[in-house]
Amino acid sequence: MYDVVVIGGGPVGSHVAYKLAGMGHRVVVVEQKKRLGEPVCCTGIIGRECVSSFAIDENVILRWVNSARLFSPSGRSVGMWRQEPFAAIVDRAAFDLALAIRAQHKGAEYVLDSSVTDVEFGDDRVRVQAVRQGKEASFEARAVVIATGFSSRLVEKLKLGKVTDFVMGAQAEVEVTGVNEVEVYFNQEIAPGFFAWLAPTSPQRALVGLALYHSSGLYFRKLISWLVAQGKIASIEAKPCFRAIPIKPLAKTYGERLVIVGDAAGQVKPTTGGGIYYGLLCADVAAENLHLALEDNDLSARRLANYQRMWRRKLGRELRIDYYARKFYQRLSDSQIDRVFDIIKSHHIDEALLQTDSFFDWHGKAVLKLLGHRAISKVANVMKSL
Repeated sequence: MYDVVVIGGGPVGSHVAYKLAGMGHRVVVVEQKKRLGEPVCCTGIIGRECVSSFAIDENVILRWVNSARLFSPSGRSVGMWRQEPFAAIVDRAAFDLALAIRAQHKGAEYVLDSSVTDVEFGDDRVRVQAVRQGKEASFEARAVVIATGFSSRLVEKLKLGKVTDFVMGAQAEVEVTGVNEVEVYFNQEIAPGFFAWLAPTSPQRALVGLALYHSSGLYFRKLISWLVAQGKIASIEAKPCFRAIPIKPLAKTYGERLVIVGDAAGQVKPTTGGGIYYGLLCADVAAENLHLALEDNDLSARRLANYQRMWRRKLGRELRIDYYARKFYQRLSDSQIDRVFDIIKSHHIDEALLQTDSFFDWHGKAVLKLLGHRAISKVANVMKSL
């Protein structure tokens, strides 16, 4: 009998386990992968604030980022440079493994190669049913944390709701020539409704990818051909991985003896699709609320509703503003995107953003500043009337 079963051994699940085990609770993490630290379809760019807040091991960082260049459809660019790094690109496999080891050092148990098939809720416990190495297995606990990521259908199967807005990401590692900083491409012909990226991880290697609502494989091949034609990557041969990314949170992220955290809850930046930092922040909130509920032996939905109140207090306004910005951008034409770039450059909005230490992770203020500009407000009003 455990205090908590955590379903999912990614960074968010491992962080919840680390915090709860460190508070003296008996925790087991049930993970479907056969080994910890397997490759993950993720760019792995996290802000400096995330690195410092969660004491991320320097050994998992592939490179620090102190510059990036954003490109409009016509090739206009906005450079972002700071003397000190504002973000880091982590080796996602090593990053996940490091957080799992940290949790194990606190006493959390890990059960691998186990696919959860069902969760049964009783009056005084939760029973998690799984298939482990081809055989049925079950785990009983006082509470359960679902941190499966977005690809799992467990949340929907348990009738806990459904994330209604998501995009598909496609990414591959490629050989690059002469690319020394992160490049982001805003182009409705290349990545309609979202953006594409080229993120160097070493002098000759980079991660190239995009996110969009449909036909991600088709547009990925188009992106690769476009970058080859520009001489930025060496070969048209690239085998992408694919991943669904939520951009809107679940309406309800708690229940009787239950909390949902991370991508599974849709706790992701709508502007970029980045989920590591926000997921870890919500993991802290989940662990603290579960700890108090376990101590008081009150794991009712009414008590655990405080988890949702707290994480929404921390992220709710940011997510709403960023989601509006995402929807606004999706309706822009390429010529309007070019116009936005002109306004940013001519009014030095990019320079103002760089003066804010938290600009990489917290986009709400930047979005409001940008949309509050007279010229862009006119574009926004036109969009509303369409």
